[in-house]
Amino acid sequence: MCDTMVALSNATKDGTVIFAKNSDRQPNEPLLTIRVPRKTYPSGQKLKCTYIEIEQVEQTYQVLLQKPSWMWGAEMGSNEFGVTIGNEAIFTREKQGPPSLLGMDMLRLALERCRSSEEALDLITDLLKRYGQGGNNGYDKKFFYHNSFLIADTRSAWVLETAGSYWAAEQVKEVRSISNRLSIGSTYDRAHPDLIKNAVAKGWCKSEADFNFARCYTNPLITRFSGSFQRSSSANCVLEAEKGKITMQTMRKILRSHQADVEGRQFTRPSLSSVCMHAGFIFGDHTTGSYIARLVNSEESRPEGLPLAHTFLLTGSSTPCLALYKPFWMIEGEKFSHGEDQAEAALRFWLKRERLHRAVLENKIPDLQTYLSSRGRIEAEIDGRLDLPGANRQQEIINDALQAEENLLEETLQRISSPDQPGRIRGNPFFKYYWKKQNAKLFKSER
Repeated sequence: MCDTMVALSNATKDGTVIFAKNSDRQPNEPLLTIRVPRKTYPSGQKLKCTYIEIEQVEQTYQVLLQKPSWMWGAEMGSNEFGVTIGNEAIFTREKQGPPSLLGMDMLRLALERCRSSEEALDLITDLLKRYGQGGNNGYDKKFFYHNSFLIADTRSAWVLETAGSYWAAEQVKEVRSISNRLSIGSTYDRAHPDLIKNAVAKGWCKSEADFNFARCYTNPLITRFSGSFQRSSSANCVLEAEKGKITMQTMRKILRSHQADVEGRQFTRPSLSSVCMHAGFIFGDHTTGSYIARLVNSEESRPEGLPLAHTFLLTGSSTPCLALYKPFWMIEGEKFSHGEDQAEAALRFWLKRERLHRAVLENKIPDLQTYLSSRGRIEAEIDGRLDLPGANRQQEIINDALQAEENLLEETLQRISSPDQPGRIRGNPFFKYYWKKQNAKLFKSER
């Protein structure tokens, strides 16, 4: 489960394109922050994705990825040209195919190979036609789904929704949010040539005049229980209300939001219907990483002082309502992201921050409000420095933010009483059993 959103330059305060996503996955599944440089390959080389091999291209672009630790593909990311993509699990009437490309594989392939959102749209639909989509997406349990994508660049954005090999695409006009449901109806900008014909043949509609993509192709039962309607409605309400003045901080507020009946109780009950998702029930999904990108078009005028570089705010950890959003720029020498050959270091980075979340669940942080107040102060300082130009200043800002987070984590975790003993998880019996089991699995090597 996930939520992804975008505001184009005509809807933001500073004329940039602002993209955001929460990655909601199984709670013990680490989401790694990986940076892959531009590379060249010999002609004819093959590329091993998560399940299948495909043809490699001669050159791939530099990418920033947030990816599940065990798979080749990524949940969200950007490339050196500002192309930025997030994917969503969606549940359709089309049958699941054999293991082939995952939606996250297609996302990474598009980032590595495309210079614009439209190129990425063309590539993903071509990959669907050539290889199809299929395979287990789950970490510690089997989970199968089809995919939708929100694809943005510095000028434009597209929503691409798929059902097996079939698809429809809609160009974003101002703001858009997608979740774990088909959202494109009877009007769209591009589509699979047999999209309507297939629906009519299967009895999902009577004719072209009767066709509605979401209504025809949706699996209504799973979609209903995904909580996606509530989450997408919540995000869209804020985006529409803030249109014309949307900032990275607007997106941060959305990504941290909970349903009204959950706010303040998110560590004692599950919250599948909140954008900041908390596990603890049958579905068991949890926000494992959060990502905001501000994409700057260097060919257009910008407010004075706005840097040319694309700016990111990343948690590098789960649970946005707890996590500290840290700044990132694709500059040489930064110490935030990790290379693909540094998977263990990337894993340690995520796990250290996850200790805070589990300590809160176990009621081991007696003064959580003190932590949250300090986090808010650090983020306010970061926000005030985001528009300072120059790579040297950007490196300094990244380092300062990472050090401030490290100090806050150490200070907070040191106050935990009996760190090696399980704490008292609150909530109903199922919630308590769920998290006791998850904690035992995550830290089993240390007990």
